Amino acid sequence: MFGLGLPEILVIVLVLGVLFFGSGKITDFARSIGRAAGEFKKGKKQIEEELRRGEEEAGRDSLGGETPK
Repeated sequence: MFGLGLPEILVIVLVLGVLFFGSGKITDFARSIGRAAGEFKKGKKQIEEELRRGEEEAGRDSLGGETPK
């Protein structure tokens, strides 16, 4: 697009964002994006842990272990 690469487009978007919203809003937005990413990772880790526990319990059941109550 007009001979612009990704770095140039990012700089243009950043400059326009600062002009329209101000630097305070940009930092608040970036902070909220970071927090959302952290919550997503935490939720993903919890789901993986639950799946792993379920697989372990299913493996024990199929090997003649006690069934969970």
